[in-house]
Amino acid sequence: MQAIMNWLEKYVVPIATKIGSIKWLMALRDGFIATMPITMAGSLSTLLNALLQTYPEQWGWTGFVNAVQPIITIDGTVWNGSLAIFSIYFASMWGYHLAHNYGVDGLSGSLLSVAAFFMSINNTSMVSLTKGISKSAVKVLNDSGAVATNNSVTVNGVFAMGQLNSANLFTAMIFGAIAVSIYIWLMKKDLTIKMPDSVPPAVSKAFAALIPGMISMYAVSIINFLFTKMTGAFFGDWLAKTIQAPLMKAGQGFGMVILVTFLVQIFWFFGIHGSNVLGPVLESIWTPAQNLNIEAMKNHAKIPYQWVRGSFDIYAWFGGAGGTVLLIVAILAFSKRSDEKAVAKLALAPGLFNINEPIMFGLPVVLNAIYFIPFIVAPVVDVTIAYFITQAGWVSPVQVAVPWITPPVLYAFLATNFDWRATLLSIFTMVIAFMIWLPFVKASSKIKVDDE
Repeated sequence: MQAIMNWLEKYVVPIATKIGSIKWLMALRDGFIATMPITMAGSLSTLLNALLQTYPEQWGWTGFVNAVQPIITIDGTVWNGSLAIFSIYFASMWGYHLAHNYGVDGLSGSLLSVAAFFMSINNTSMVSLTKGISKSAVKVLNDSGAVATNNSVTVNGVFAMGQLNSANLFTAMIFGAIAVSIYIWLMKKDLTIKMPDSVPPAVSKAFAALIPGMISMYAVSIINFLFTKMTGAFFGDWLAKTIQAPLMKAGQGFGMVILVTFLVQIFWFFGIHGSNVLGPVLESIWTPAQNLNIEAMKNHAKIPYQWVRGSFDIYAWFGGAGGTVLLIVAILAFSKRSDEKAVAKLALAPGLFNINEPIMFGLPVVLNAIYFIPFIVAPVVDVTIAYFITQAGWVSPVQVAVPWITPPVLYAFLATNFDWRATLLSIFTMVIAFMIWLPFVKASSKIKVDDE
């Protein structure tokens, strides 16, 4: 055991520490975290409309649905202002945090990132017609500037909502990074317009960003122009099909799911916030999938992804990484050590709301050889069980973003759109985690505090 810990501490921890300190990865993680209010608002609107419209319509409660139609409309408006245009919010926060982390004006970085995103996605919108239109109607539409055929109408200069949701997150990441990186580099080179000290700071910052901002926007525009000329496609469309979609598909594979779970646990054991270190991976692969599930639920369509970001939380990371709320329960029920019981009593309330720092650093679990095995094994086993049951279609996949502080079990019930089977699965994986933790808690009880 000690040999394994020494090897991990020598080779894995330095890598994790370096990864966790990379500024652009920190910015990517913080960008996703900053969009949480938007994500939660959009998810809540979807959840409410499921209660007010989707299920009542299935039950034939037409009168009820008509009565609450104003609320349904309000929820729809919240959706349109949140998850329907999620990529814009992410682009803004991504650019802000990236610029801020490198010591330049974050607001300018935010604006440039959003501008780069819009320059890189398709600005045409096509509507397929369910019924053919006459030749005269086609002519009128074409004369008005649209591109019309008998069964479709394409309008230029219009961004479709499908271009602005999570489907184009990778485009926002890449071109936001290009635009803001050029801006940062030029700012560091001091290629700026300097104003007198008497000029207000806001005006001075705007003029300082003028030249770097213009150059970065033209650079992004030139890249997109050349790419479109060579391929005949917008970069955003190409990227979504050739990179983002395959990555999200790979995220449905068991190998990638279990690898990320394992690495998060390893990093956490050494006191490094594994969820933050691997946040760019978790958020860029599984959060878009979750958002698309939410959109599919709203539109009463087939849920496209079985394993998404929230799946880790409801089936393995209850109480925080490692399923530590079950460690707390095991200690309170079976430990004979007064010191561990005292820490567990203090950590129970935060643990129920998925805050596990008190138990991680107070017990501690971090660098505690006794708890190394269950801390790694419990989430891996739980994820394995939940993954294959979810893939088999025996429980509904996560299709609602729920605040991470929601207590376990309730979290599963809400996140899967009130699927009681997912609730039972969450309870089952909690029992499994408890059984894995229990022998090690009993073993720890036999160790005197002085000896440890």
